[in-house]
Amino acid sequence: MNKFRIALAQINSVVGDLSGNSKKIVDYIDRAVDSDCDMVVFPELAITGYPPEDLIFRNSFVKANMEKMNDIVKSRSDIIIVVGFIDSNEKIYNAVSISHGSEIVDVYHKIYLPNYGVFDEDRYFTPGSKISVINLNNLNFAVNICEDIWYKDGPAKIQKKSGADLIVNISASPFHYGKYMDRRNMLSQRAIENDAYVVFCNNVGGQDELIFDGGSSIISPNGSLISGAPQFEEALLISDLDISTFNDKNRIKVFPKNEIEEINDSPINISKIDLDINFKIKNQDIRPSRPKYMSHVEEVYKALILGTKDYVSKSGFEKVVVALSGGIDSSLVATIAVDALGSENVIGISMPSMYSSQGSVIDAVKLSENLKIKLIKIPIKDIFNVFMNDLSDLIPSDSQGVAKENLQSRIRGNLVMALSNEFGWLALTTGNKSEMAVGYATIYGDMAGGYAVIKDVPKTMVFKLSKYRNIIEKSSIIPSEIISKPPSAELRPDQKDEDTLPPYDLLDIILKAYVEDDLDYYGILRLGFDDEIVRDVINLVDKSEYKRRQSPPGIKITPKNFGRDRRLPIVNKYREF
Repeated sequence: MNKFRIALAQINSVVGDLSGNSKKIVDYIDRAVDSDCDMVVFPELAITGYPPEDLIFRNSFVKANMEKMNDIVKSRSDIIIVVGFIDSNEKIYNAVSISHGSEIVDVYHKIYLPNYGVFDEDRYFTPGSKISVINLNNLNFAVNICEDIWYKDGPAKIQKKSGADLIVNISASPFHYGKYMDRRNMLSQRAIENDAYVVFCNNVGGQDELIFDGGSSIISPNGSLISGAPQFEEALLISDLDISTFNDKNRIKVFPKNEIEEINDSPINISKIDLDINFKIKNQDIRPSRPKYMSHVEEVYKALILGTKDYVSKSGFEKVVVALSGGIDSSLVATIAVDALGSENVIGISMPSMYSSQGSVIDAVKLSENLKIKLIKIPIKDIFNVFMNDLSDLIPSDSQGVAKENLQSRIRGNLVMALSNEFGWLALTTGNKSEMAVGYATIYGDMAGGYAVIKDVPKTMVFKLSKYRNIIEKSSIIPSEIISKPPSAELRPDQKDEDTLPPYDLLDIILKAYVEDDLDYYGILRLGFDDEIVRDVINLVDKSEYKRRQSPPGIKITPKNFGRDRRLPIVNKYREF
C-alpha cells in the first residue's frame, strides 16, 4: 500500500503561554517526523491557547503569536505542518497555517465564526473569504477550522466540489456530556456527504470553565472511524491513508485555477496550490487506534478531574483545601481533587457546629482516611457564640430567620480563606448546580473560594458520580452512609434540604427545562408539573441571579451552564406570572 501518513497532535495548550505552547508544538513535530509522518496537524489556535478572549485586542499579543508561528514554520522542512494561530492583516482572523520546506504554503481564515453559548468570535475575528485546495501528487487536501465543518453547505462542501479528497479540520471544540457522539456523528455525515476523508484534530485540556475533551479522529469516506485518539488526555494520533484511493480517477476533480463560490451570500475565492513533494518511505506499519467508549457519567467524571487539575496547575497552585461537612457534595469534590492532584496535595477541613450530627463528623473523618488526606478540625460553636453575643442587641437568640444559619456558613468560609491565604492553598467550593440554580447557598460562606468544581453538576448527577467512583474503586471510598443519608445543610436542628426544596429528582427535571432547554412557565406546565412547584422554582432561579454572579468559576459539563452560556441581567423585573 502506498501510504500517506498523518499525525494529529492533540495537545493541551495554555492560554497566553506562547513560548510554552510553541515549544510543545515543535516537540510534537519532531515526534511526527521520527515516525515518518508526511503531515502533522495541531488544534485551533494551538499557539495562543483557546479561547484567548480579549488578549486578542492587544497588538503585542497578536504580533508575538505570529512571530511564534513563523518560528514553528522554520523549525522543520521535512513535514507538512498545519497549525492554528491568530492572523493579522489590517483585520484579525482565526487562522491556520499550512507550511512545508520551512515556508508557508497557504493560510486559511475561519469562515463560520460562532457567536452563541460560550463563543464570542464575532467580537474578535473577521470571517475568511478564501478557500485553497492543495495538490500533493494527486492527493488533494483542504483545511478548515472548527465551526466550518458543522454546516452541511459550508466550506467542506465547496472544498470537495473543488477537488479535495481529504478535508482537515482543526478544532477547539468544548465538552459537555453527549457532545462526543454528536460530534462523531456529524463528522461521519460530512465524510459521507462529500465522499472524502475527514481529519479532525481537537484541543484537549481545561481553560477556566471550559473543558476540551480531545477525541481527535480520522473518518473514512463511508463514515466509519479509521483511527481515534482518547478523550481527556494529550495524544499523538498517527494513521496511514491508502493513497491509491485518492488516485482513483472517479475521485479526482479537475477544476479551474480560480473559482468563486458563495457562503451566506458572501463571495468565497477558490484557488488551487500545487505542492511538489515525495511521500516518505514508511519503515513500519501503524496500527489503527480505537478509543474506549465512555458513558455520560464516566465522561463527566473525567472532565471534572481534568478541569480541576488544569485550573489548579495553570493558575500556579499546588495544593487545595476543601471544607468537609460529611455530606455528599464536599465528599465528591474532595475525591475529584485527590484523583486530579494526588492525596498529598489535598487538605480537608472539618468545621462542625452545634447542629452538625455526630454521623456527619464521623463520615468526614472516614472519607479523609479513605482518601489519605490531611484533615484539620476546627469546631465553630465558640466562634458562633462570640458573633451572636456581639449581635445580641440586633439579632435575638431565638431568631428564626436565616441570619443565624448563614452566619455559620460565613464563619466556615472565613476559616477556609484564612488557611488559603496563610498557606497558599486554592479553596475549592462544593456547591452543585441544583443549589446554585435556586440560591440554596450562602454568599461569602460556602460560596467562598477560588474554583467551583461541581458548579454545573446537578444534584442527581452528584449521586451518580459518587456511586460511579465507588464502583471503579471496587470499594466505598465515599462512605455509603454519605451517599444514602438525606441531604442537609445542618444549619438548624433536624434540617433537611427537602424542607425547603422539592425532591432533587423532581427539581433537576424542572431546572433542566427552565435553565438548559429555555422553556417558559407555560411550557414547563405542559410537561405535567404542579403549578405551585413550577412557580416556586422559577422564582428561586430568577431571584438568585445576583448570587450566581458572585460565585467562583466552575467546570462546564452540561449543554448550558450558568455564566458563559446563560446570560441574564441581575436587575430584572420581568415575570411570566
